[in-house]
Amino acid sequence: MKKEVFRGNIDYFQIMDENGNVDAALLPQYVDDNKILEMLKYMVLARELDAKALSLQRQGRAVTYAPLLGEEATQVGSGMALRREDYFVPNFRQHAVYLVRGLPLDLFFTYWRGYEEAQKIPESVKGLPVIVPVSTQMPHAAGVAFAQKYKNTGAAVIAFVGDGGTSEGDFYEAINFAGEWNLPLVTIIENNSWAISEPTKKQTAAETLAQKGVAAGIKRIVQVDGNDVIAVYKAVKEAVDASKDGPSVIEALTYRMGLHTTADDPTKYRSDEELEKWKLKDPIARVKKYLNGKGLWDDEKEAAFIEQNKEMIDSAIEKAESFVPDPKSMFENLYSFMPDVLKEEMDEAVKENFWQGDLQ
Repeated sequence: MKKEVFRGNIDYFQIMDENGNVDAALLPQYVDDNKILEMLKYMVLARELDAKALSLQRQGRAVTYAPLLGEEATQVGSGMALRREDYFVPNFRQHAVYLVRGLPLDLFFTYWRGYEEAQKIPESVKGLPVIVPVSTQMPHAAGVAFAQKYKNTGAAVIAFVGDGGTSEGDFYEAINFAGEWNLPLVTIIENNSWAISEPTKKQTAAETLAQKGVAAGIKRIVQVDGNDVIAVYKAVKEAVDASKDGPSVIEALTYRMGLHTTADDPTKYRSDEELEKWKLKDPIARVKKYLNGKGLWDDEKEAAFIEQNKEMIDSAIEKAESFVPDPKSMFENLYSFMPDVLKEEMDEAVKENFWQGDLQ
């Protein structure tokens, strides 16, 4: 006997192309020009914030930093699609998601100056701290999603993972768990083509990264133009709205136009021709073309907006650079409650004042 037991396909969609043209048949009714203008403003602010953080690192005023240049649409579209009760789990590049969710900018800069205290995220932001080890955030996200289902909160959990992260066991374990337990987990694969210097084509033989969700029994799977903020917004909003019925996987095709981190030199492994091709798909440029045609954006409006942002960013940096760290935070921010053995260590450290260099 022979019979077909599975057949599947992955749909791809784009709503706004690189020239600012919109497919009216796919444009959701809940996305109007005011919403698109709001998206643009967040993306412009995110790019300014990113450039400033990169500049601070080069001046020795910040630690190793992972720029988001080119990925603004994936992050802003995702962040804006979240409801107030929803949680998000980042890796190390979701700066714009934090921005959309209202993280105070001084905390952003304080963290990238190297102080972990700034990663005590305000509850209103509903986000986990920056997570650097590749894909280790995925089991965390599945656990948070399990908690939402167990407590019947109705909240969704959005987890971000890069293309390289989908090659890690943590990714498979998390989506398999989400599929088996039917969790409200929305996994966003931020496919920016490169896992540091490793291209996607050398990581997997799969035609898409989205299809990796099939083996986990996940029913809602889609691939979108990750440089199209409207398409990302629509895909994530629909996944969030349907999260009560189970998990989703969204692959957003975007491109890291800058460095992997400030310790990286992308000229060593990718061509100028490739970069120039992706610059034509810039997520901000296409929205500006659309809004310019509507008379809602122009160079004068942009200059005024950037100047307004500059004042806000400079004020946040000033506050961040006046921050005085408390070495006890390395003990206090580790557990929800401090075990006796850790308290003993902290008390001894305080007594010896070892972080001031006085330990004999």
